[in-house]
Amino acid sequence: MAETASKKLSLTAKVMIGMGLGLATGLIFNAIGSDFINAHIAGGLFAMIGKMFVNALKMLVVPLVVFSLICGVAGIGDIRVLGRVGGRAFGLYILTTATAIAVAILLALLIGPGKGFDMTGVDTSGITTKEAPTVWNVFASIVPTNPINALASGEMLQIIFYVILVGVAALMLGDKSKGFIAGCEYMNELMMKVVGIVMAFAPIGVFCLIAKVFAEQGIGLFLPVLAYVGTLTAALLLHLFVTLMLFLKVFSGLDPFAFLPKIRPAQIFAFSTASSNATIPVTYRCTTERMGVKTSVASFTIPFGATINMDGTAIMQGVATVFLANVYGIDLGIGGYLTVIAMAVLASIGTAGVPGVGLVMLTMVLTQVGLPIEGIALILGVDRLMDMIRTAVNITGDAVVTAIVAKGEKQMDLEVFADPDAGVMSGGELGIDPEAEARLADYAKPHPGE
Repeated sequence: MAETASKKLSLTAKVMIGMGLGLATGLIFNAIGSDFINAHIAGGLFAMIGKMFVNALKMLVVPLVVFSLICGVAGIGDIRVLGRVGGRAFGLYILTTATAIAVAILLALLIGPGKGFDMTGVDTSGITTKEAPTVWNVFASIVPTNPINALASGEMLQIIFYVILVGVAALMLGDKSKGFIAGCEYMNELMMKVVGIVMAFAPIGVFCLIAKVFAEQGIGLFLPVLAYVGTLTAALLLHLFVTLMLFLKVFSGLDPFAFLPKIRPAQIFAFSTASSNATIPVTYRCTTERMGVKTSVASFTIPFGATINMDGTAIMQGVATVFLANVYGIDLGIGGYLTVIAMAVLASIGTAGVPGVGLVMLTMVLTQVGLPIEGIALILGVDRLMDMIRTAVNITGDAVVTAIVAKGEKQMDLEVFADPDAGVMSGGELGIDPEAEARLADYAKPHPGE
């Protein structure tokens, strides 16, 4: 009976169980405080397995984006439509990011975190700033000087630009490209199968990632900056469950209560990995298989969003700026906060979706408005846990914009979206059909006369 119940559990349920067990295990390890556990189990075994899992997800990103995007361009078949999809997606991503940080600043000004904070005993050494990029450099860097290097280093905007160019060229060649497109379609299907194989190990990977973080961080770090953590968490949840869902309903008419359960697997992966880029394969699968978005749209909007859409990170910058302004007793005024909004939007376009990038972006914002960057030391300890929450918000924004664009372009199967069981991942992707395996083995053998 137990085995039957286990088989009925969806992959999402298994991952959530792994996350819950990881949280409990991490807190227990943190309470014990054993040097052996911290060095060899949490910081050793769990760190190794967690890193292997995240690396496996990142391993899938570039080939999945390349082949799915080429298939998407070929599927659209019209360069003007492709431009319209890109323009809509870009506009919506910028709009959601600007809205996110504006809402965060307003909420933080109402709550007022940081007032009366005592800086005694805070180590503010070792914090370095990064110069903010100009808008011209941001857009100029989209064109790669070496596409092979861009593919190797995972420069997502450059990859998207180059692959779209290749896809458009393939369309212009017409019938000559049939073999090339067919090969890309096979590779896309093959990569989705590899995604399934990697995700079958997700419950173990998520357990190790969560256990390691909470074993190292615990909950004690939250107490000195509780007002900041509470305000940031409230702003993130407000944007996720209210602002983004209003965007979805107003711009597409889709039901937010049908949408949220379908994006939950990607949210869990984003929370566990704290990386929008590493979550691309899962977000792509949720939007295409669970929501019915056609690959012609999702193959472009998902990697594009993972690169430029950082709603959660923008919210962190807004709350952190208000918090630090209160700590240092500096009144930024309306002009200062408008500068924060503009800087956050610009920085989100030119910054990669990897763990910890929010702090790099925050140094740019603080420098621009004249706040001491040493204040980042106050929030450094809790940033990893906050990064996990804001990454989940980031990828939710990616999925919302993808659904809006797909619905507007009539590139969405509404029956799939309405079906709560559509595309549910069972975690059984490791199963092999013995008959198909035997046929393939026979095909691979050399035959007499060949």
